[in-house]
Parts: sequence; C-alpha cells; structure tokens
Amino acid sequence: MTPAAEQAPPQDIRGVLIQVAGGRLLLPNATIAEVMSFAPPEPVEGAPAWLLGLTRWRGWQVPLIGFSQLAGVADERGGLSSKVLVLKALGGNAKAPYFAILSQGFPRLVTVSRSTLAVETGAGELPAMVQALVRLNEDDAFVPDLAAIEALVVETLAQAA
Repeated sequence: MTPAAEQAPPQDIRGVLIQVAGGRLLLPNATIAEVMSFAPPEPVEGAPAWLLGLTRWRGWQVPLIGFSQLAGVADERGGLSSKVLVLKALGGNAKAPYFAILSQGFPRLVTVSRSTLAVETGAGELPAMVQALVRLNEDDAFVPDLAAIEALVVETLAQAA
C-alpha cells in the first residue's frame, strides 16, 4: 500500500459555469480577470455579428463577443441581467491582452475534478470554437477553444481597422 504522502495530489481545479444563449460554458477560473455589468458596447464597423463591439474596462477597449453567435448555437444580445466576463488572453498579444464574453447572468464557481467531469463523446459534431462537450455533475457545458477565439478576434479586429 502506498503511504498517503506518496500519493498524487488531487487534480481539482476551480472553474466557472456561465450561461450563454443556448447553453453553458465551462471556463478555468484563472482566465477570468473580472465580471462586470453589461453596458452597450461601441460598435465595430464591418465586424461580424458575433463581435458585439468594444467595451471599456480599466482604460482598455476590450472586444466583446457573443459566444453563442460565434458558435452558431443561438442569437445573443445583452440585457439588464447580462454580465460581461473579461478574460485574460492566452496568446501573448500585447495589443489585445483581454477579450470579453457576454453571459446571461452571473457565473457560478465550481470545482472540477476527474470524478465529476465527463467528456460527452456521442454528441456528434461540435459547434464552431468548441473543444468539447462535457458533463460536470448534472450540468452539460461547452468547453470553448479560447486560443482559437482569441486568434479570430485579433484577426477580425485587424481586418475591420
């Protein structure tokens, strides 16, 4: 029998479940810089519908995306109960270190462990910009491809400029 000191530590991570139109997203808590109330963003001329505009945050003009529109799951617009999640970009682009996702309500903090997370393999073709469909306890959620979303946002903003 292996002594307790030699056993591998639990692989639990903190995550957040956020409600978007047509589903939920599961994100690592560490990627979220801030959650703020929705305010109508400044439109970006010539941008696709999923790029809802630029929202102000701590002196930055942060691109706000409607994930459900981007993924082709549902139409999505901000309202009174909507929140904006400012995410830390992972790609290291100094000109775009943050982007934001529209949420239909306040995110829920969750603990993600191997015993509570299952990848749904029989779900068929995944929506655009989704890495996996998972079940966390009783909740189904999309795991978004944050690096691909970030790259697309940077490319879209460069084309719109």
